[in-house]
Amino acid sequence: MDDGFTYAIPETMGVEIGSVVRVPLGGRRVRGWVTAIHHEVRPGLKEIIGVSGAHPVLTAELLQTLRWAAVHYVAPLAALISKAAPPNLATRGLVDLPALPPPAAVPPSVTGAVARLEAGSRPQAAFIAGTGPWADVIGAVARAGAVSGRSTLVVVPTAAECATLAAALGTSFGNRVVSATSAAPAAQRTAAWSQAKGTPGTIVVGTPEVALWPLTAPGAAVVVEAGRRAMKSRQTPTTHVRELLRRRAGVEKLGLILVGQVPTLETAASAVSITMPPGRVWPLVEVVDRDVEPPSSSSFAEGTRAAIAGAMRRAEPVFVFVSRRGYAPAARCTSCGDLRRCPQCGSSPGQGATCDRCGVPNGACSSCGGGTFAPVGSGAGRVLERLRAAFGDAATASGEGGSIQVGTERDIPAPGSVGMAVVVDVDSMLLRPHYRAEEDTLRILARVASTVRRGRGHRCVVQTRMADHRVLQAMRHGSASDVIDQWLAERDAEQLPPYGELLALELATAPADADTAIRALAGPDVAVYGPGDLRNGTRWLVQAPDLRPVKIRLRAQVQNWRDKGSKVRVDADPLDV
Repeated sequence: MDDGFTYAIPETMGVEIGSVVRVPLGGRRVRGWVTAIHHEVRPGLKEIIGVSGAHPVLTAELLQTLRWAAVHYVAPLAALISKAAPPNLATRGLVDLPALPPPAAVPPSVTGAVARLEAGSRPQAAFIAGTGPWADVIGAVARAGAVSGRSTLVVVPTAAECATLAAALGTSFGNRVVSATSAAPAAQRTAAWSQAKGTPGTIVVGTPEVALWPLTAPGAAVVVEAGRRAMKSRQTPTTHVRELLRRRAGVEKLGLILVGQVPTLETAASAVSITMPPGRVWPLVEVVDRDVEPPSSSSFAEGTRAAIAGAMRRAEPVFVFVSRRGYAPAARCTSCGDLRRCPQCGSSPGQGATCDRCGVPNGACSSCGGGTFAPVGSGAGRVLERLRAAFGDAATASGEGGSIQVGTERDIPAPGSVGMAVVVDVDSMLLRPHYRAEEDTLRILARVASTVRRGRGHRCVVQTRMADHRVLQAMRHGSASDVIDQWLAERDAEQLPPYGELLALELATAPADADTAIRALAGPDVAVYGPGDLRNGTRWLVQAPDLRPVKIRLRAQVQNWRDKGSKVRVDADPLDV
């Protein structure tokens, strides 16, 4: 239905691309979006009944991005348009905005972008490395855009970060700042959408849901931590904020600015300019090699416990990072202490009879032949118990106000807010059975390290049994540049993103001919892996340097399966493979 239905426009009715209209369809009156206007006469067409809402929900330029996304993510166009539309009909008109605040000192990293925005030009796409918080950078960019009457779109990973950033910007820009998250009431989101669409000079701060919101006068888009997993939708269409805004930047002439500790490999391989701060990106990191200790030692090395005690004496807050709430997926041999790895792919093989990643049988320890293994690291609850045994009530779960707070990724504090950070177990993160494990681990470690205030005696302690690992070497050096170059070379050799494309197809109830159909649509030059069993269905993985022709052919087949009652999930650019 991507081509839609064609209706006649009454002479007295004002309709434009993106208008929400009421039309007759099958004896009913339904609501639809205008995606094209033809000027030739076509007799016999039914007429549009009326126009709804104060604003069109699309622009012609945004529609180009949505059509691209419908192909790239193998999704119906209507599913993408709904992401650009407000929850309710927009009825709000122009909003009176306050005067711009006086110009503040412009951070050196965005002086070029600010100058071009103030002149009404488009800045060069850029990645700015740093630890944040980013209110000064974003404020300078937003003010420069507003000087020339343009709006700024800011996308952050979580609702908590959205609230913090919107409040910080609001102190200077007042009601120019609107915020929106998926958890906000529909009326609030609609009001924010209406101001973004109708009032130039607005600053929109939101979670990934706002990445497709239309702006009347777009100036710049700022993406905070594009590599975070929250920036990619898990549900079909599996859109990624970075890719949507890269496309929008090209079509709508937006200035695109990405900020964070570590650029994604997709960013590093693109034409985006990368700006690194002088010296270390994140504060000092100390790597504690636990390979010199007995295999049965506790969650904390002796030196780590002493460092925590020292921070307590100095009345400095400590954050203890645990990779997960349950037990970590890695294990080590109780005889020799070596980490258990799959003999074929090198990842953590899991706790089952075969490797979770490649299916090779799990055997004895490859170093000593031992057959008994113990989990590496503990969940947050166990770590908290051990800290309380040593430090009493000073140790609490994150958010409960203790001097020592224990948490997972969702609990990582604000940059520069603690005197010491501890990563209990990095090995289980590095050995996760997917090809982005190292990149993900570096990004999380950089975020944890960035919570530490700079200064003498402040540091992030990382415990490991792989002290020479290249990710930990990058953490010591305070920069990801060298390891990113290595990863890019490896991805290029294997034709993995960003040098190739991957597509995962998951069917809850796969038809008998699904495998044949997928391989026929893929063609002889495209690699198809599968079918593989999932907990709730069957999965195929499709790989090629360019999958666009395959995606175009797949769209009709996917819709056909859905029409017949099959539940289909299409994951373009999957993160876990």
